[in-house]
Amino acid sequence: MKKTIVVLLALLCMTTVFASGASEFGPDNSLEYIKDKGNLVLGLDDSFPPMGYRDENNEIVGFDIDVAREVCARLGVTLILQPIDWNAKEQELATKQIDCIWNGFTVTEERKKSLTFSDAYVNNAQVVIVLNDSPYQTLADLKGKTVGLQAGSSAADALDDTPEFKASLKRVVELKDNLTALMDLEAGGCDAVIMDLLVANYAIKQSAKPMRILSEGLANEEYAVGFRKGENALADAVTNAMKAMVGDGTMANIAEKWFGADITVIGK
Repeated sequence: MKKTIVVLLALLCMTTVFASGASEFGPDNSLEYIKDKGNLVLGLDDSFPPMGYRDENNEIVGFDIDVAREVCARLGVTLILQPIDWNAKEQELATKQIDCIWNGFTVTEERKKSLTFSDAYVNNAQVVIVLNDSPYQTLADLKGKTVGLQAGSSAADALDDTPEFKASLKRVVELKDNLTALMDLEAGGCDAVIMDLLVANYAIKQSAKPMRILSEGLANEEYAVGFRKGENALADAVTNAMKAMVGDGTMANIAEKWFGADITVIGK
């Protein structure tokens, strides 16, 4: 009798798991959901130039913004820009406060476990920035030093993936965003900053700050758009729209506007 009860309980548990799984990964109406409500809410860090940031008029602009606006036009929906706490981006997405994470969002194996991604559209890398007059030339030179980075960023992931380098540091300072990290570096609050190569190049060039990038980096990466797990229809629609933009030259034009060259990789 006890054995029979145990078997029945086991079957009940399996039924519950399958039922919850069917609910979670049931029919994919993600594209239909976006089209029915008529807009795509894009979650971003609004201080991440040149991908997405506020200009002198306090308007959100950037490479990702221009691409997203064109994608939305082709999907027949309105783009809504929603600045978020980057450290809580996955929660914002899960609770449907936003429909996607699209702002220099790095694809990682860990993130693939909980998110669905579009095809990658730009290559990137995690690099180390120091002041021009500092003596640091390699990662080894930063032994016993303080390094700053954005909380919840792929810079933190890259640092975790290089445990020997991380262990050699005196301290790691997590800051609100990359621009704050660069200001902290300039003020002497840290000895170096880890951040995305594209952002680093743009920030140094535009601000003419006395900073340089070490030739030795931490990780090569790719940018893609992140969606809720299982939202393949929406991810595919965005991917296909970007590929169409590559085909008619629109993507190259946007890239040349922001980077001076077509650095995109999608559809190539």
